[in-house]
Amino acid sequence: MDELSARAAALVARQPRDARLRRAGTSRAGKPLWLLSVGHGSRQALVVAGPHANEPVGGATVLRLAERALADPRLCEGADATWNLLLCLDPDGARHNERWLSGPYTLGHYFRHFFRPGFMEQPEWLPEGAEGAALPETRALLELQDELRPFFQCSLHGVDVGGGFVELTRDLPGLPQRVAHTAARLGIPRELGPYDTLYWPTLGPAVYRIPPPRRGDLAAAITEAAVESTWFHPHPYGTVTAVVEAPMWGVAAVEDARPAADGDAVLRTVSRALRHDTGLLEGILARLRPSVGAAPDAARLLAPVDDYLLVGPGLADSWDPDTHAAGTRSLPPLNTARLTALGISGRRVALRTAGLLHQLASGAGPDAAGVLPVLDRLIDAWCADYHDGYGARWVPVARQVEFQARVVLAAFELAGRYAPAHSRSGEPEWGSGAAVPMHRE
Repeated sequence: MDELSARAAALVARQPRDARLRRAGTSRAGKPLWLLSVGHGSRQALVVAGPHANEPVGGATVLRLAERALADPRLCEGADATWNLLLCLDPDGARHNERWLSGPYTLGHYFRHFFRPGFMEQPEWLPEGAEGAALPETRALLELQDELRPFFQCSLHGVDVGGGFVELTRDLPGLPQRVAHTAARLGIPRELGPYDTLYWPTLGPAVYRIPPPRRGDLAAAITEAAVESTWFHPHPYGTVTAVVEAPMWGVAAVEDARPAADGDAVLRTVSRALRHDTGLLEGILARLRPSVGAAPDAARLLAPVDDYLLVGPGLADSWDPDTHAAGTRSLPPLNTARLTALGISGRRVALRTAGLLHQLASGAGPDAAGVLPVLDRLIDAWCADYHDGYGARWVPVARQVEFQARVVLAAFELAGRYAPAHSRSGEPEWGSGAAVPMHRE
């Protein structure tokens, strides 16, 4: 985080006429939320990096976007746009991932040092609605959205294992083709059936429509994003929000659209593995919990553990053809890509939980040491399954950043073609407008 803000400050010092840096808010731990603005156009674009603590790619992406906006007048003056780039929405959580950020970039090192706060502590979500936003980071983002009323908003995310994809609150015709071109140029697999979008409309390959938020229980909110979010807060201003996901470890099979030979058999295998793994981890937590009360960050680490152990069995039951209850939401047609994504997701729940438990045990003293060898064996075996079973391969950071930056620029251009028009009710509607002039790759 310190490096990000230092690089942003250096950029402003080089070009003070066109770039500004200001504090847009303060985190729970008192860390500044820095906003880098480039250009002087009347139309505002807002890009949010670091909404999830374990997804650092967005920080590098916003700096690259700033450099490109400063270098190419078509992105600011030519588009009558100002780029507003939030360097990191969750700087407190990001600091808890610093141990793996310096490398080595192996799955085992990543998951042993993985951190992501519990669902209720993630600042991008609004589980109580805007009026009940409890986190200062969330309130800062809402205030920024209300101040800027952006025509385009982008949230930068990272997929730990899988492929790249985009989620939109409004359709941007032409974006799937841009994503496909960029992914092919950079060797990034597109995720054609992400777990996140399992029940969402598809706008094109690797591009999905985010449905309007709905209220539900906590487990549904965690597993289906069925909750109000900052993605939709500026919707009344005519904003289109794009969530851009870039993979850290790519898996080729997530873009395999061929029919699966026996989808039900795969679902049974994935579901039973998740139930089994969750049971093992619940037993480890029961052994560990009495020892962790005084451990550093015990409450912070236990919250996401409890979330993952809550949703694991429900996910398994919703996927398993033998336990899927009548009247519950049916799974969409499942090809190889979707089945691969579900398998990766089930393993992700277990690995994240094991990694957090490993950190708890490491900080709890000698009384907890008995579970560390067990957790090490589980983490090694499950990471080997990702590497050998799914063919997960590290995507160099430069390619992650370039993929994300190019997709953001494509979405920005397409969003610029549609100026919000007002309906008879006075609410903004998505209509046609002037195109933003942009270069082609």
